[in-house]
Amino acid sequence: MNKINLGLIGYGVVGSGLVKLLAKRKSYIKNKFNAEFVLKTLCDRSIEAKNPQGLLGTALTTKYQDILDDPQIHIVIELIGGMNPAREIVRGALSKGKHVVTANKELIANNGIELFQLAKEKKCRLYYESSVGAGVPVIKTITEGLAGNKFSSIYGIINGTCNFILSEMTQNNVSFNQALEEAQKRGFAESDPSLDVNGIDSVHKLAILTYLAFGKAINVKDIYREGITHISHDDIEYATSLNLAIKLLAIAKKEEKKIEARVHPTLISKDHPLASINSIYNAVYIKADPLGNILLSGEGAGQMSAASGVVSDLINFVASGQDATLACNIYSEATGLELQPIDQVNTKFYLRFMVIDKPGVLSIITGILGKNNIGINSVTQRAHNRMAAVPVIMLTDYTSGHMLRLALDEINQLQVVKSKPVAIRMEKLW
Repeated sequence: MNKINLGLIGYGVVGSGLVKLLAKRKSYIKNKFNAEFVLKTLCDRSIEAKNPQGLLGTALTTKYQDILDDPQIHIVIELIGGMNPAREIVRGALSKGKHVVTANKELIANNGIELFQLAKEKKCRLYYESSVGAGVPVIKTITEGLAGNKFSSIYGIINGTCNFILSEMTQNNVSFNQALEEAQKRGFAESDPSLDVNGIDSVHKLAILTYLAFGKAINVKDIYREGITHISHDDIEYATSLNLAIKLLAIAKKEEKKIEARVHPTLISKDHPLASINSIYNAVYIKADPLGNILLSGEGAGQMSAASGVVSDLINFVASGQDATLACNIYSEATGLELQPIDQVNTKFYLRFMVIDKPGVLSIITGILGKNNIGINSVTQRAHNRMAAVPVIMLTDYTSGHMLRLALDEINQLQVVKSKPVAIRMEKLW
């Protein structure tokens, strides 16, 4: 029997789920892989208050250094998240010759290459499947299952909180705040949801996918980001009438030596499979050559989905052998690739203006758009009380973010425009 001692740092939602899942799958792992994972030490700064049960033989500590200094621990599992002290923990474990499993997307997005190089130097491996998509095997698919393919684009719904909120707003006609409160009540959103609803969480995950698929390491600060807080029921209603759905998409594309990397609300056709991904489900739609288009989907939030990814990493460690090279540990980036500035990215746009309902308003707005070489494909305006501001919806032809920004800045100064214009990018995914 291959006995593998684990040191777990972080006994929060995912950490406690991992303990449950390891206990549940203990016999299966023994019978199929001739291995036994033993939780030798559990570290959490609030371990006494959390009072973990059913861990006979497991040492409890509040000091992660106890795990790093223990020569009998083979794998360190880091589940505290954030940059510090997570970076010190992972570096310390690798430096001492221990393999590492983490679900920390922020750490991998910011320090992945550095940590992969350290793992190589110390003849260790760094696993991080749960950093993107929780238990959905996105990383293993890109680095192993599709290893012989060339990637052209990746479209991801990779934040369960945002997808849940947009789904609730669309299907149950609730407000953004009501949907957020429900997500927090169900444990799908943090008490401070800003990392999710502002798109930061998706940016970290997209940085990882861009590096794995295209070999380009992008500073997370350079990835264009919009959140979902400005999306209204007007936008959802009009999108539905146009057979479109609004999703927070993480998008990465490669054309020759140019890389696009952006996170923002996106209008997509309801006929596309991504449009049917709702609630806390994540999905990644990959365009690969020669295989074609691939869709991976599953629960992207919740205790057991993330724990599932961690257990998958542990089993992969056993199944591949301790001297194997890990395909997802990529030590250097491809040369000659450049990130395309968002202002140079051409897309179609959905535009919503709240304007005073009086003659001549449409001609003023379309005139400014035309002056900036922005073509209009359609205009929708419903009859309203002339005393109130009314929504005007326009769909543009392809235009650059730069030209649209110039036009919207000018339109926003008009006295007939009563609130900041809303612009949502559109993507044709087929």
